Amino acid sequence: MTDTRALYIEQRVANESRSALVAYLLWFFLGYFGAHRFYLGRWISGVIMLALFGIGSALAFILVGYIPLALVAIWWVIDAFLIPGMIAADRAVLRWRISQGY
Repeated sequence: MTDTRALYIEQRVANESRSALVAYLLWFFLGYFGAHRFYLGRWISGVIMLALFGIGSALAFILVGYIPLALVAIWWVIDAFLIPGMIAADRAVLRWRISQGY
């Protein structure tokens, strides 16, 4: 691969990859709904997080809903440390796709 091609690939990766700032803003403001996971392309876990939050909110009045809400809260805190890895994985996949010509 030539230097020009490598620079082209890195420029496209920089332009097209997900933003860490946007991911953290979504995590902070809408994290209990899984919005940051939807943004980062983790649809299944985003739906699970949203469902747990919805079930927990619906059942909180009978005190059973606090268990799923606690799970979502723990998951939310852990995601603060996982977001950089998710963005790095997204960039690696994007870099591979561009280098393959997709």
